[in-house]
Amino acid sequence: MAHDLQLVVDLHADGARQGPGGDDETTLALTLAGLPGKSDLKIADIGCGTGASTLVLARELEAQITAVDRFDEFLTGLETAAADVGGITTLAASMDALPFAAASLDAIWSEGAIYNMGFAAGVQAWRRFLKPDGILAVSELTWLTHQRPAALQTFWEDEYPEVDTASAKFAVLERCGFSPVGYFVLPERCWLENYYDPLQARFANFLERHANSPEAQAVVADHTHEIERYERHSSFFGYGFYIARKVGG
Repeated sequence: MAHDLQLVVDLHADGARQGPGGDDETTLALTLAGLPGKSDLKIADIGCGTGASTLVLARELEAQITAVDRFDEFLTGLETAAADVGGITTLAASMDALPFAAASLDAIWSEGAIYNMGFAAGVQAWRRFLKPDGILAVSELTWLTHQRPAALQTFWEDEYPEVDTASAKFAVLERCGFSPVGYFVLPERCWLENYYDPLQARFANFLERHANSPEAQAVVADHTHEIERYERHSSFFGYGFYIARKVGG
């Protein structure tokens, strides 16, 4: 269901996360990518939201990090938190119109956001910004089994036609000039404890802010259905975390 985008942003703006994830999982992806211990890194965190992953990158790496999101409401919260960390610059921009110079980044990070462009389109578009051997690390909606309930498959194929298995996602990466480095699936706590539970806790204040309007109620209802869908079918889909290295020119 299409909603007033500003209502959706308002619901998520005061959240620590705008999607499933976890600090430990970001750290694991960093380790698989081989980035800790390197110096003078230049990294873009694309679709950063309020910066949960950005802050982990800044704490774990010696890096200059550009945190990119199209919504100023998200970046405002990150700027406050980043003041205590250092190394983070925020940039309000669309992920399909990034201003980076070719071959200027050591790594591109994007947790739960590349779907906004589409996986293949994002991988293709962002590759040129990476230096040779640069790292691409993204979490992406992924089928966890070969077979799944027909109704669930129909729903996700309508919502996000690029939903697919990890093997198919890695095939896309390879076709687009990347070599696989690592992969893991986000555990359920990244969805439930880290994202959905805090989200549900904000529903009442969100509805109060918007005078319990039908539009606000519809946003809450849609998110409630999303949570219920995951709780019923978490064995069939989740987020895969893909780490790959740019190869060739």
